[in-house]
Amino acid sequence: MNKILLLGCMLAALPAAAQKKAAKPAAKPVAKAVAVSGATVTRVVQTLAADDMQGRGTGQPGGQRAADFLAGEFKRIGLKPLAGQAGFEQKLTVYQSQTGPVGAFINGQALAPAQVVAVSGQPAINWSSEDAQPPTVAVIGAEPVERRKLFGYLNPTANTLVFVDTAQTKAFRQLQGYLGRGTTSAEPPKPFATVFVLGARPATLTYRISANAVVVPVELRNIVGQLPGRDPKRAKENVVFSGHYDHLGILKPTAAGDSIANGADDDASGTTAVVALAEYFKKRNDNARPLIFVAFAAEEVGGFGSQFFSRQLDPAQVTAMFNIEMIGKEAKFGPNTAFITGYERSDFGKLLQANLTGSKFRFEPDPYPEQNLFYRSDNATLARLGVPAHTISTDQIPTDGLYHSVDDEVETLDLTNMTAVIQAIAQSASGIVAGKQTPSRIPPLTDDRN
Repeated sequence: MNKILLLGCMLAALPAAAQKKAAKPAAKPVAKAVAVSGATVTRVVQTLAADDMQGRGTGQPGGQRAADFLAGEFKRIGLKPLAGQAGFEQKLTVYQSQTGPVGAFINGQALAPAQVVAVSGQPAINWSSEDAQPPTVAVIGAEPVERRKLFGYLNPTANTLVFVDTAQTKAFRQLQGYLGRGTTSAEPPKPFATVFVLGARPATLTYRISANAVVVPVELRNIVGQLPGRDPKRAKENVVFSGHYDHLGILKPTAAGDSIANGADDDASGTTAVVALAEYFKKRNDNARPLIFVAFAAEEVGGFGSQFFSRQLDPAQVTAMFNIEMIGKEAKFGPNTAFITGYERSDFGKLLQANLTGSKFRFEPDPYPEQNLFYRSDNATLARLGVPAHTISTDQIPTDGLYHSVDDEVETLDLTNMTAVIQAIAQSASGIVAGKQTPSRIPPLTDDRN
């Protein structure tokens, strides 16, 4: 019995290799090929631009439905909320102001509605040239350079009566359309008003002006989710993919009766890209850097969603921002192309193109510098803070007759080309996502004209 125990102990002490043949090392798993889902692209853009979304207007029921849908998509994909957030909704409050029709008499003559419009942060305007503290009177001249001054009165800090030369009629009509939809601000507006009158200031001036206004706080939601990075050393090197889900909502009916500004290209297309890219990178599951996916509210009324989002981040901890805006149609350079705003401000575009070697796709610099697009989308706030934050687009905006109209419908989009653009963004982002490329920072700017 003791001999048997001794033999057992000796056998137990032998290396496992002496007891059985050495096992072959396990084969490394072959990486599964992943592509952007064309089915997801079609389904999401059709949902966002459907009539029942009512144009996804800021603060409107359709906008809330779009936010709910996108939060559901982030949950389906398996994204995580941002640290400190219970869910995917990042709430912010803005203030919407709506000034009613203006009753105005200048030198005893009543002005037609087409001649006068107002913006007010006070509930009632009751002005008379006989008031002890009458409003300041200003004039916008006929010269083209004067047009810029016109929009400087949209956030009144004093009561002002502005006479606008008839040479600026086109700008005045644009102003009327803008104010007719109401204005939005991040803070409660100051208790002052600006009244704009189309026409020359009389040499002798008397007036009576009245109007009512309403200011309402509105809670909005950015929809934000993330994929945590797999490299702990890169935990503070966030990469942001973004688009805005809001549009204009309900407009004045056309002759055909359509009043829903569906915003299929602007920017259901970009928001769809965010969802499709989140799905793509989740399936890959190999991102070294943390990836943040965000659908912004309130871009169309002043970029308040992206401004709020940017304040929640340390810009030094954002490596890059891929903002995606209007990619539903072929670019002026042809199929399989897109342009990058602010291309010359960092090496972001060159790094993206380097990852497309062997591909038919190419990124081009912004062909419309006169449009100042770099500062007209949700990349602007982080770009001003030094982040290489750029917008990717294909829209031929100077000739796009569907822009901001009820005719921006899914049927006008090229979904095949749109999917190719999203796939190119995914492939071109690979170096940044993997931590192998880091785009140069943008010098912090404060002047939109730079």
